[in-house]
Amino acid sequence: MVQIIAFANQKGGVGKTTTAINIGSSLATINKRVLLIDLDPQGNAGTGLGFERASHKQSAYGVIMGTANAADNILTTAVPNLHLLPSSQALAGTDIDMLGMENCEFRLRDALKPILEYYDYILFDCPPALGYLTINALTAADSVIVPLQCEFFALEGIQQLVDTITVVQDKWNPELKILGVLLTMYDKRYGLTRDVDDNVRETFGDLVFKTVVPRNVRVSEAPSHGKPALFYDFKSAGAQAYLRVATEVVERTTGENNGN
Repeated sequence: MVQIIAFANQKGGVGKTTTAINIGSSLATINKRVLLIDLDPQGNAGTGLGFERASHKQSAYGVIMGTANAADNILTTAVPNLHLLPSSQALAGTDIDMLGMENCEFRLRDALKPILEYYDYILFDCPPALGYLTINALTAADSVIVPLQCEFFALEGIQQLVDTITVVQDKWNPELKILGVLLTMYDKRYGLTRDVDDNVRETFGDLVFKTVVPRNVRVSEAPSHGKPALFYDFKSAGAQAYLRVATEVVERTTGENNGN
C-alpha cells in the first residue's frame, strides 16, 4: 500500500527540497516506486533532478486546480523508479485561486486517487509556508517529515507547524502523524550543533531520526548538476546519510528492514 509523506517546514533554508530529492532517490535506489510532487512555486525539486522549468508544460498546478490529470503530468526522471510531478510559477497564486472553492483542502488528495496503485511512496516537497498548498499536502499525506537545520533558531516555528498538523488532524485528516524530525547540515565540530541535537532529541524523543545529514559540499553541488547526491557522488558522506535515512523511512512506514 502506498505511503504518502509530506516534507514540511515553513522555515526556509533547512534542506527540505534537498531532503525530498535525496530520500526519494534513495527509496528508488532500494527498488521502491516513488513519485515526487513539487508543490513549491520555486520548482527546485525539478531543477535538482535535471529538468529546466521552461522545457515542460506539465505542472502540479493544473492537477490541483482540476484542469489536468495527474497521470498526464508526470515526468520520468533519470533515476530508475523515480517520477516527478513538477512545479510551476502558477502555484504561487494557489492561495488566491482556491478562495471560495468547495472542499479546497482535498483537491490534491482527490486528484491523486487514480494513480496511488502505481507507487510505493508519494512524496510532497511543500513550500516554506503554511498556506493551501501545504494544507492540501497534509490532508493527502499519511505522515510528515520535518527537516531541521542545526542552527540557533532550529526550533523556531516548529510549534506553529505542529499546531497546523493538529488542526489538519482535527478537521480533515485524523490519521496524519509526524513520521520523523531529520537533522540536516550537521557539523559535529561545533558545540552549537551538538546543543541543537540534544535539544531536539529532548523535545521530540524517538521521533528524531537516528541518522543525521552532515553538512557536505557534494550534496550542495549535486543540484547544480541536475542530480541527486547518490548519482553525483555515491560515496559522499551526504549521499550515504540519505540512503540510511531512506532505510529508516522504510522501517517506520512498513516495518521492512532492507539491511542497508
